[in-house]
Amino acid sequence: MARYIGPVCKLCRREEQKLFLKGSKCNSPKCPIEKRGYPPGQHGNTRRFKQSDYGVQLREKQKVRRIYGLLEQQFRNTFNAAIRQKGITSEILLQLLERRLDNIVYRLGFAPSRKSARQLVRHGHFMVNERMVNVPSFMLKAGDVVQVREKSKKMEMIHASMKRMREGKLVPWLDLDKAAMKGALLNIPGRADIPLDANESLIVELYSK
Repeated sequence: MARYIGPVCKLCRREEQKLFLKGSKCNSPKCPIEKRGYPPGQHGNTRRFKQSDYGVQLREKQKVRRIYGLLEQQFRNTFNAAIRQKGITSEILLQLLERRLDNIVYRLGFAPSRKSARQLVRHGHFMVNERMVNVPSFMLKAGDVVQVREKSKKMEMIHASMKRMREGKLVPWLDLDKAAMKGALLNIPGRADIPLDANESLIVELYSK
């Protein structure tokens, strides 16, 4: 399966904000954007120009795509799926991204980043409704239960990530049972319940051209 294997900190610098792609490092002084909060490259700290409308829309799309860890075709397929559903396309797009299994695993605190969550899912460490699922893009429905497989409950990565899960950090549309190492998708989140600093309407404008 195709995936991005380059330096992820450069992605944050390109968008000039933290995308939280490296777990705990993003909240530490070691985060490169703390010292070099400008685009990478020889002229990243000196070249500044006014972006066109297309440039603004493109940067917003790239930012959201990179936050969720999708390649261009995967992101475009998700957008096409959002178009086919009734409702506000921009909101449905975010709902589809949030309902991915790898994102739910990350939101529940079982992995320090979406990239790590994707790897854990691919290696078969999670079950959905008591059935093993190893597809990161698996789309959850309201009421679905995600749990760590019995043989994986002693994994250090999962325990370390759960220890960093602070009180009040869990989004309201998820429920977590730390003792049983499982969580549930209570309902499909509305835009106000999705903690994402993005203007998703710009993505719709970009793809609608």
